[in-house]
Amino acid sequence: MTITGLEVILLALATFRLTRLIVFDKISQFLRSPFHEEVEEKETDGDVVTYIQIKGTGLRAWIGELLSCYWCTGIWCAATLIGLYYIWADIMEVIIIILAVAGAAGVLETIINRLIEE
Repeated sequence: MTITGLEVILLALATFRLTRLIVFDKISQFLRSPFHEEVEEKETDGDVVTYIQIKGTGLRAWIGELLSCYWCTGIWCAATLIGLYYIWADIMEVIIIILAVAGAAGVLETIINRLIEE
């Protein structure tokens, strides 16, 4: 099975969206909470800074580090999507298209918001 240029673009957008879903989105907080917690601190200038505190040691800490790193999680998301696409192309095609459309919509929303702010 050869992956076409269009499939690479769809997989890239799907990986982008799935990674953001896992690492950043509130809806998937339950996946991250056993491995790290978000701590907010107020700076002297009044700004609130949020940082991640990894929980546990060993495997738990490793997963916490993985889930806090966009690049690390992205590699595993890409490998999973591509691997599953090779195994179950028909089912994964629908999932990849849904994630890709959502990813493209997120990119467009960011661009439009930045243009409005200028």
